[in-house]
Amino acid sequence: MGTTAVVERSKKKVHLWKKAVVHFMLCFVMGFFTGFAPTNKNSLFLSRISVSNLTDFSPQPLEILHQKKLQNLTYNINLLDGSNPAEEVVPARSSSNSDDAAEHSSSADDLILRRLIIVVTPTSSKNDLRGVQLRRLGNTLRLVAPPLLWVVVEQQSESMEVSEILRQTGIMYRHLVFKENFTDIRAEMDHQRNVALNHIEHHRLSGIVHFAGLSNVYDLSFFHQIRAIQVFGTWPMAFLSANRNKIKIEGPVCESSEVIGWHLKTVENLTDIISTTPSIHISSFAFNSSILWDPERWGRTSSAQHTSQDSLKFVKKEVVEEETNLKGIPSQDCSRVLLWSLQTPA
Repeated sequence: MGTTAVVERSKKKVHLWKKAVVHFMLCFVMGFFTGFAPTNKNSLFLSRISVSNLTDFSPQPLEILHQKKLQNLTYNINLLDGSNPAEEVVPARSSSNSDDAAEHSSSADDLILRRLIIVVTPTSSKNDLRGVQLRRLGNTLRLVAPPLLWVVVEQQSESMEVSEILRQTGIMYRHLVFKENFTDIRAEMDHQRNVALNHIEHHRLSGIVHFAGLSNVYDLSFFHQIRAIQVFGTWPMAFLSANRNKIKIEGPVCESSEVIGWHLKTVENLTDIISTTPSIHISSFAFNSSILWDPERWGRTSSAQHTSQDSLKFVKKEVVEEETNLKGIPSQDCSRVLLWSLQTPA
């Protein structure tokens, strides 16, 4: 009996030993093949973030970048189809204190809505100073807060001068050309302005239109002022001559921002003419572009293009007749000159 018990105990030990070996081999094989499995780097990275300060890995800069791209894309689409008044949402300047800046950045009061300014400039190859004047005007427009669109018109030619100058300015622009020939420089300039107005109407560009001559010199606050125009706006304009010691000022007579007449003054501040019949210089008024392509908004049955082939003549007529919608600029009393026309000798 003793011998039999010893044999049975030895068999049990062998059996347990075999089970241990099999178990060890199974664990070894599982561990061996697990080592070849791909490691999930994202899960490892997230696990590391979870035990650290999450603010160190904030994705906010990336989100802001995408928001800016989306904003620019939306603005360009609106500019083309005119589906929304062209306004740019711009965050206000942040405070020097970082805590205050964080508060202001989250406040809706710090968002500034800027309307699009559409600056129309006709040019002629007959002007020997065209390149210099284009660069000067371009340098001025670069300093204007966006959004701003510069529409430059010229006669079709092989010269690339205007195109190269516009590309170098860094301003959003549209370069328009025409094929007609003119002997009268004034008729050519008016035709170019009509080309620009027809382009604005066709593409339904929504903004404030201003005709800027190459001889114009601006106070930068001028562009801030005209953004407040709802329908039509007008302002005094000074004319400087390089060959004469004389300054002529033309523009509206105002009570506050209400236009009550028009005047012409000399440098001695003597009134030469006061009249209720305005003789408006092309650069002394601006208007809401929707009057060209949205007639129902203004109580008309047809657009400017269908009313008259001469859109410029139509706009001038509207400025004179729409006295109640004509805003004097600056709004105090129209007495401050923000725009000068510098006449240079040929």
